[in-house]
Amino acid sequence: MKNKVYLVGAGPGKPDLITVRGLNILKEADVVIYDYLVDERLLEQAREGAELICCDKLAKKGRFSDGFLIHQEKISDLVIKKAKEGKKVARLKNGDISIFSRLSQELDALVRNKIDFELVPGVTAASAAASFAGIPLTDRRFASTCVFVTGHEDPKKEVSSIDWKALSKVGTVVFYMAVENLSEIVKELIKAGKPKNTGCAIVQNATLTTQRVLSGTLEDIGKRAKRERIKPPVIIIVGDVVKLGKRFSWLRKNKKILFTGLSRERFFIKGAFFYLPLIKIEPMDDYREFDNYLKNISDYDWIIFASRYGVEYLFKRLGTVGLDSRVLNGIRVAAVGNSTQHRLSDFGIKADLVPKNESSKGLIGELKKIDLKKKKIFLPRSDISDKGLENELIKLGAKVTRSFAYRNVVPDNLPDLELKDFDEIIFSSPSTVRNFKKRYKKVPKKVRIRYIGDVTLQEIKRCKLRG
Repeated sequence: MKNKVYLVGAGPGKPDLITVRGLNILKEADVVIYDYLVDERLLEQAREGAELICCDKLAKKGRFSDGFLIHQEKISDLVIKKAKEGKKVARLKNGDISIFSRLSQELDALVRNKIDFELVPGVTAASAAASFAGIPLTDRRFASTCVFVTGHEDPKKEVSSIDWKALSKVGTVVFYMAVENLSEIVKELIKAGKPKNTGCAIVQNATLTTQRVLSGTLEDIGKRAKRERIKPPVIIIVGDVVKLGKRFSWLRKNKKILFTGLSRERFFIKGAFFYLPLIKIEPMDDYREFDNYLKNISDYDWIIFASRYGVEYLFKRLGTVGLDSRVLNGIRVAAVGNSTQHRLSDFGIKADLVPKNESSKGLIGELKKIDLKKKKIFLPRSDISDKGLENELIKLGAKVTRSFAYRNVVPDNLPDLELKDFDEIIFSSPSTVRNFKKRYKKVPKKVRIRYIGDVTLQEIKRCKLRG
């Protein structure tokens, strides 16, 4: 039985710039066929067990400009095959689906095969790059018109369809996929009458932690790009509006803070936060021991959660062994902090104890006020957690059972970073410190180090992070 196919704009890069509708569809899909530039953190929102297929694996050559010769027929054939199998298919495309995304070729194939489809728009790279560079694409003083232009036309075309004379009169011109043809574009615009001193900005890796903005004029932008070794993916903005970026570049003016943990992004706080989780949470390969403890969970007096992931995986496994939250009746529950407490509330559980000092030390401080002698405590932890909390509980006379609920691993494909561009780096746990050390070695001297918890501080000192 055929199923409807959703073609979804994933946004320009930053995973939370997908639309709410697009995200909801992603979470329900059986198969997600995605473009190479889609951030892998967004794919983590796909439902458990969904098949994830990268279009890059279907490509004959490279990914950008002249090398962007992905076998479009193979992509369309795959989408159709999965739809005919009755699978719920989400075709996840970069930016907005309708702008330079080869949409019509995929729609032609769906129409020919009489497969229903729906188009879900996304944030396009042009508006995202401009916004993150502080450049208004239109302005009543400088630009009442804005045009999007491909910097790489179909190589089969004998004659270019770009009207350079007309473009030279447009207020703002935005070029996609154009960095490899930048010198030719500049030459054509100036030849058509665009003043040499017209503002020009190049935004590389728009919206991501690795975003770079290079500003200049038509006359010098080519030399600057070559000197700075600018590489795709890139958006190029041409027009007098570019000069407004000097005043409105909120990202450049804000304190830039790199956050290495898994906490959800917070808003209305000072500084521009870049979230780069240096840890990744995965299920254990074998839950036999953990499940056996859950089957006898009513034997325990306390369950102590040192993270929200302990909460998530405990309740997942409860369902797997045929139990639910009712089995916790009569057991007291402690949470290390507010995020863990909030995760408990999602499952209808109110924590009996949450320390004001959100740390293992704060938790022990509160538990010392309670008689734990001979009390049986269940401690769901990560596979790399230290025994500090367990040992302190044992000192208080408790009988502690520790069992691994999830794995804490190093994320794949951590990007290259210009660490000196940040003002602060925040480490949320010892594992973020260790993983930073493995990938990035040192923190530059002028970058402030912040941390959460004394145990994290001890690990920072042990790893000698300061460059």
